[in-house]
Amino acid sequence: MTDFSSQERLLLDHAAAAPMLAQTQAWAAINSGSRNLDGLARMAEVLAGTFSILPGDLRLIDPAPVESVTPDGRVQPIAHGRHLHLSVRPSAPIRVLLTGHMDTVFPVDHPFQDQRWLEPGILNGPGVADMKGGIAVMLAALAAIEQTDAIATLGYDVIINSDEEVGSASSAPLLRTAAAGKLAAFTYEPSALPDGTLAGARAGSGNFSIIVTGLSAHAGRNPDDGRNALLAAADLALRLKAGSGTGFSCNPAKIDGGSPNNVVPDHAVLRVNFRPRTPADEIAARALIDRAMADVARDHDVSLHLHGSFGRPPKPMDAKAQALFGLVRQCGADLGLSIGWRDTGGVCDGNNIAACGVPVVDTMGVRGGSIHSDAEFLLTDSLPERAQLSALALWRIAQGQFIPRHNQTEGMTA
Repeated sequence: MTDFSSQERLLLDHAAAAPMLAQTQAWAAINSGSRNLDGLARMAEVLAGTFSILPGDLRLIDPAPVESVTPDGRVQPIAHGRHLHLSVRPSAPIRVLLTGHMDTVFPVDHPFQDQRWLEPGILNGPGVADMKGGIAVMLAALAAIEQTDAIATLGYDVIINSDEEVGSASSAPLLRTAAAGKLAAFTYEPSALPDGTLAGARAGSGNFSIIVTGLSAHAGRNPDDGRNALLAAADLALRLKAGSGTGFSCNPAKIDGGSPNNVVPDHAVLRVNFRPRTPADEIAARALIDRAMADVARDHDVSLHLHGSFGRPPKPMDAKAQALFGLVRQCGADLGLSIGWRDTGGVCDGNNIAACGVPVVDTMGVRGGSIHSDAEFLLTDSLPERAQLSALALWRIAQGQFIPRHNQTEGMTA
């Protein structure tokens, strides 16, 4: 571990001393599944109260309107929770964005609601790693920064949204607005691996619902007069899967619809996800969707309607991102931590932030694992570790030590 200045040492001590474990456990005790609006409302109020220790303008923002396709093919609004937005020193010469999410994948009726210690230092519980522990790390780092003279140059926005686990559709406009003019961004997803490895480049993601409308008929008397929407949806799923390749993957996930056995089904909805690796792959995936839909409409004499979008653009490791990763890695080395990264097919709000031209490290949260399952765990010694890493990185950004260069690639391999 390197020698730190007296102010850096005070910064690191302050970050490590924050009550992060108690906060994480209290927040994990609140069910805030993405569709549990009551739980999200409670979580938002609790977070607003806790983050009020920081200066600036703190508001709970209403979600942007979002529509979804019901199993019977109707397009209707779907409710989301409010998002927390804190803006601190918006006129500062150096401005950064920090983001997290308050929602989890565990609905109010999910059996996984309680916490337990698997062994000393390993806490099992819903959202402890993804990402209520990460929110505690973010707050600890910011509270530590506020005790230093970094506040003379550093301003920041915090976004904690309520819908990351379902694609951030109702918070995407807020994220775009908050990203404007920022030098860099940190997102507090858990590390890609329990050893602290960060996520580097990420694939993009697009979720689609394709409504298929055919024509019903009696399955015995006049089946040829019908147009089987279920069969057309299945054919479309096979074509989309067969058309994916090295540039993007396709996962046909579900078909809603059907009818009694004696009726030719006239309705189906195909749900499908694409993961393009580059912007060009996203264009190719969309071309496949258009082509396959046209072919199925012609071959089955049905009509099709596409709903959805590529809500998460691909996130490459460009030169600006490599420079920011380099800063974080050096901070880690000075703290005695080995920081590496690897590419991943997973997506998060880091994809959306990078698409705004802002370099982002999006796994600044805790070390843990088995997220999105009832085996999710948090390594509690990573709370002070990651708070110090964030605080030191923010401090150095405030000191002008991060200058993104478009041609900076040397020495940036993981």
